[in-house]
Amino acid sequence: MFTGIIQSVGRLAAREHRGGDQRQTYAWGGLAHDDIALGESIAVNGCCLTVVAWDDEGWSADLSNETLALTTLGALPIGAPVNFERALRASDRLGGHLVAGHVDAVGHVAAVHDDGRSQRWRFHAPASLLRYVAVKGSIAVDGVSLTVNAVDDEGFEVNLVPHTIAHTAFVATKVGDAVNLEADTVARYVERLLAGAES
Repeated sequence: MFTGIIQSVGRLAAREHRGGDQRQTYAWGGLAHDDIALGESIAVNGCCLTVVAWDDEGWSADLSNETLALTTLGALPIGAPVNFERALRASDRLGGHLVAGHVDAVGHVAAVHDDGRSQRWRFHAPASLLRYVAVKGSIAVDGVSLTVNAVDDEGFEVNLVPHTIAHTAFVATKVGDAVNLEADTVARYVERLLAGAES
């Protein structure tokens, strides 16, 4: 599990095709890794990946065809900035919201407008995800925990404060770019429970 609070912005350093899927290597970008261990989880743009190798320069993960098909990671160019978050420890503060690192859908940046010192971002998203999005609820966009300010049948809007823009890959994100989206886990469980009550 993760919290959606980005710890570092790294970069995609290399991509290697292996037996029909991929191994990707990421430059650390300042992510603390003195105590890194093989097999631990790191979220990359909101996708939970498993560390299979690492050194002082960076770390590698194997990406299945499922991950490549359902996220933006397979289409990232070499050198692209990516958001990193190491897995939540039981003693950590929950600064954002509970994020599983399981991408629900890929959306797109539809518009960006200045809103005081922050920016108002609009994302288009599929209806299958929007059913779980509520005003003042939480959503993870490329792994960043954000509060929903508006939602309609085509997408949703959030505000990004200057700190978030400066300390995440949003600093290089532009209108038209694809993003990984994960709905609030609680919303999915509520739907499941209500479906059970109706049957």
